[in-house]
Amino acid sequence: MKEAIMPTFHDPQADAREAAEALRGLAHATAAIEDPRAMYEIIGNLLASTRYLGQVTDQLAQNHHRSAARATTDHGDPLAARTLISDTIDALRTASARMDQAEVSLDQASGKAGQIAWKPDDPQHRWVSIVFLQGEEADPVMEIIDRQGTDAAIAYLAGWDYGEETVSDAIENGYAYETAPQSTADRLVTSGDYALTYSPDLGYVGLSRRIDAPDPDAPASGTTTPPLPEPEPRRARHRGTTRSGGASWFRPDAIDEVAENRGLFR
Repeated sequence: MKEAIMPTFHDPQADAREAAEALRGLAHATAAIEDPRAMYEIIGNLLASTRYLGQVTDQLAQNHHRSAARATTDHGDPLAARTLISDTIDALRTASARMDQAEVSLDQASGKAGQIAWKPDDPQHRWVSIVFLQGEEADPVMEIIDRQGTDAAIAYLAGWDYGEETVSDAIENGYAYETAPQSTADRLVTSGDYALTYSPDLGYVGLSRRIDAPDPDAPASGTTTPPLPEPEPRRARHRGTTRSGGASWFRPDAIDEVAENRGLFR
């Protein structure tokens, strides 16, 4: 297994080699992307990389200027070396300016790509909403995420999942989706068949579960997903679009409502 790339933060030659190798790998990996949902994250990482490249080229220009007194040529000509340094600095500053232009373009691409919702090529699964919490109702879950991690938060929210009952209620109320509910402001973590979506900034958290897509040739008698084991402790059952304790179905428009109320989309 290939070792993970670890930056040194103090050896510019080693870090430059690692960066070049990582980009070479990315060039091969992006030749054919099977899951188009991955492209938004790739663009975001390219945007960050371009910002760093602009900083690096600018710092290289500064370092050439700072070390100019030590420069000479292979023939021992310091005057000719000064000219070479000046040309190098000009070229590096031009590269830095072009990196700034690339950053602007990638930022625009990221903004547009973030609005695209990709449908599965041949969906074999669907996602049903389990629960959506916001405000004070979401605070305990946010605390669990901070202290114990996302797996613990998923285990906690799974207490709202009553297996077949949850699936049938969600489908009946129209809260079944081809992908896990998510907006561009969210953090999405999956564990098994569960997807945890949350936003510390907007103060909400939701859980959805993946189920097998219904067989189009089968009679409409529910889904093929077996019920989950009884959760402990069992919370009060609830039906409809409003859950006990202020919880509600996890739906994409609920995320938009929270963001709009907080002024995110002004």
